[in-house]
Amino acid sequence: MATKIRLQRHGRKGYAFYSIVAADARAPRDGKFIEKLGTYNPNTNPATVDLNFERALYWVGVGAQPTDTARNILSREGVMLMHHLNGGVRKGAFDEATAKAKFEAWKAEQTKKLENAAGKIAAAKADAAKARLEAEKETNKKIAAKVAEKKAALVAAEAEAAAETAAEPETEAEETPAEAEA
Repeated sequence: MATKIRLQRHGRKGYAFYSIVAADARAPRDGKFIEKLGTYNPNTNPATVDLNFERALYWVGVGAQPTDTARNILSREGVMLMHHLNGGVRKGAFDEATAKAKFEAWKAEQTKKLENAAGKIAAAKADAAKARLEAEKETNKKIAAKVAEKKAALVAAEAEAAAETAAEPETEAEETPAEAEA
């Protein structure tokens, strides 16, 4: 029986979530499977993978063929490298301790790269937030200037109206004595 390691789709429309499974090659994508090896969530940044490393290594070792996407996930998690190193141990190219040391060095390098990528993403988010804050401050300054202009215009109009009302009683007062004489 030909065995494949592939993704089995779950989740709602537009928000896919996958199970990594070992299944018969003839079974449908979301159908019957032999064993669930882990999960893959591409909706996070970076994508989240939860994988049973030993079982995935076992299935690759017994000849299960991963699909392209599953192969990329297994490579990123180190299953394919460990399979390759185990082949070297079986052929006598190096011993198991050397293979473990090589794998641990690779894993440390991958962890470092992942942390750097996460740091860059966090820094980019912080820079974007800072830029949005600065843009909002500029907009608020413009709005405050417009409000100050309107208030100044209102105060000037009130002062002008007060001056006119103050001038009107004087003219009325001047007219009243003149009317009294007539």
